[in-house]
Amino acid sequence: MTSSEYAIELRDVRKSFGRTEIIRGASLAVKPGERVAIIGPNGAGKSTLFNLISGRFGSTSGDILLNGRKIDGMKPYEINRAGLARSFQVSNLFMRLSVFENLRCAVLWSMGYRYAFWRFLADARDANDRAEQVLNMIKLHKRRDVLAMNLTYAEQRALEIGITIAGGASVVLLDEPTAGMSKSETARFVNLIREVTVGKTLLTVEHDMGVVFGLADKIAVLVYGEVIAFDTPDQIRANARVQEAYLGSTLADAQAAQAGH
Repeated sequence: MTSSEYAIELRDVRKSFGRTEIIRGASLAVKPGERVAIIGPNGAGKSTLFNLISGRFGSTSGDILLNGRKIDGMKPYEINRAGLARSFQVSNLFMRLSVFENLRCAVLWSMGYRYAFWRFLADARDANDRAEQVLNMIKLHKRRDVLAMNLTYAEQRALEIGITIAGGASVVLLDEPTAGMSKSETARFVNLIREVTVGKTLLTVEHDMGVVFGLADKIAVLVYGEVIAFDTPDQIRANARVQEAYLGSTLADAQAAQAGH
């Protein structure tokens, strides 16, 4: 396949901080519309890999492509405009704005609006309509005018998902989206992620193996900065190298969690 047939492609990507090499020749090719979970032990380089893909860090060597276009070396906002959006582990909301206002802020720039002191946002009908659409997608329409600071934790995470998808990016990166949630909140949130990423390519870093095996079409296992396996959940379960390097009892926990559903 040519690179243009992949939504995201990493080719021997490396990242060093001083003399310490964190990402050690990572390669990965994700097809459009696939949901891929990146798993691995603490310190494997998962967050660093996300930062490289989204442009927060520059790679030391190797190539990163988005829909066949080289993006390593581009600024984060340029990568965003090229069709990639990401969420973060830490809440990144305008806490003193309402749910709707947070979504509208995310929509405005992607729709070509620029700062103009004479423009009333109420007149930006297309942006308002898109914000309302996303509001319904993330099921926060009843909380439309509530300040972000007054939302529950799960609602704040849902709003972050809404902000991430508001611009219409075709590739979405979610960094530990269910962290800190109860089991019931996690189950609802996984369903939300599944719904709002229909037709999009999803990469997620996630520690909850129940979420990983329940959501992902494919799983990439990152160990010491290298992708040691990339396959379907069933194949990852059966991979002896993955078992030895990472899963172990974690896999048994995930299987038990799935059996309980």
